[in-house]
Amino acid sequence: MIESIIEFSIRNRFLVILLALGVVVWGVHAVINTPVDAIPDLSENQVIVFTDWMGQSPQEIEDQITYPLSRNLQGLAGVKAVRSSSEFNFSMINVIFDDSVDFYFARQRVLERLTLSSTIVPQGVAPYLAPDATALGQIFWYTVEGEGQDLGRLRAIQDWYVRYQLNAVPGVAQVASVGGLPIEYQIDVDRYKLRAYNVTLGELYSAVSRANASVGGKVIQKGNAEFIVRGVGWIQSLRDIEKIVVKTDPEKGTPVCVSQLGTVGRGGEFRRSVLEKNGSEAVGAVVMMRHGENPLQVTKRIKDKIQELQPGLPEGIRIVPFYDRTRLIHGAIETLSSTLRDEMIIASLAILLILMHFRSALLI
Repeated sequence: MIESIIEFSIRNRFLVILLALGVVVWGVHAVINTPVDAIPDLSENQVIVFTDWMGQSPQEIEDQITYPLSRNLQGLAGVKAVRSSSEFNFSMINVIFDDSVDFYFARQRVLERLTLSSTIVPQGVAPYLAPDATALGQIFWYTVEGEGQDLGRLRAIQDWYVRYQLNAVPGVAQVASVGGLPIEYQIDVDRYKLRAYNVTLGELYSAVSRANASVGGKVIQKGNAEFIVRGVGWIQSLRDIEKIVVKTDPEKGTPVCVSQLGTVGRGGEFRRSVLEKNGSEAVGAVVMMRHGENPLQVTKRIKDKIQELQPGLPEGIRIVPFYDRTRLIHGAIETLSSTLRDEMIIASLAILLILMHFRSALLI
């Protein structure tokens, strides 16, 4: 067998050379495009299911969401274990699959099973999958900074402009905002005025919800054209909220507006976390890489996108990276390369000095 291979190689030298060159080209291509990371991903093959139910205690969430969903997700193909936890306002379920199961196949199986969740969870509650990233997907952190800007405005720029732009970068699974002070409309209700006008909090809540909406009608035909009928009622200012009619006085027939029941203003959302940088509060975000992507290439795309976004930001606002895994990856590659290079040189010198065989030393 070996003699036949040697004879064939000698008689077809040109074909063997072409085959060797093809293997070299394929090897170089594999080295360039193989995803390289400095931190090995030893996490389990899992799919995370989140369910939000605002204002509920962990006990109610455990009884009405976590337990029914966990029971429903058991028995899927390739499932090794189902772990869950119930916290205030939300539920988290980890569906762990065998390592042989494809990551996206596992997500598809879980998503198919979640289509039946509306029959086993409270009305209005919708489970959803976590982003398709692993536990080591945090490859890039940045802050949105600007002198003289408050945390609310910086968070608004991050949430409504920067985040959506970076989320469209290929290879990015999610851009999660951290820190700052999310701005929201707030109504400070006076309980004495509610009692005076005989209005409940439920009626006030329902009135505000109904007022912030748009409705569509049919069309009006005029000549050879049709005009679409729309009712636009989106809230755009504090004045719009103040003029919302909650109810009408049955005796006098006068409307009762929100401004008569309390004070309307802008304020910060309830805070559960803070991002600190150099001893001061900051607004930033973490970029999560999609499963199986090359962190070096994804990080390069993120940096290029930030350079494109910078001219479009308000004057004085800038995006400042403060964590980048690229440096760690390059350092790990350089350490491995230098170690292999030193080992090759030592082994070649040892063969050359001991065996006195130049071709064997060159082969190493």
